[in-house]
Amino acid sequence: QVQLVESGGGLVQPGGSLRLSCAASRSIVSINAMGWYRQAPGKERELVARITSDGRTNYADSVKGRFTVSRDNAKNTVFLQMNSLKSEDTAVYYCNVQGLQIGGTGYMIYWGKGTLVTVSS
Repeated sequence: QVQLVESGGGLVQPGGSLRLSCAASRSIVSINAMGWYRQAPGKERELVARITSDGRTNYADSVKGRFTVSRDNAKNTVFLQMNSLKSEDTAVYYCNVQGLQIGGTGYMIYWGKGTLVTVSS
């Protein structure tokens, strides 16, 4: 069974930083893209940042220059370093992995359960 375990969310003041982590279970033997989405209250889920297996990244315009996505392929882990946080970054952040499971026949999309980030003074 595939599991994505997220950590690093919490409460931070505006201008502060947080680092999110998401570890995919070892049952995923190959990963293409990994990334983060977020959903604020009353809004649709949106892409925050994404990184491919060869290191190419893309970001939402609202986080460019403040957030950095990275990955550790050996540990099936993706990170999101968030700096200069703003109140509008408050949301539940979801890990997203496009991976191939042991015994699977194709790549599938997997989601974490989400971790809450609250930016408030």
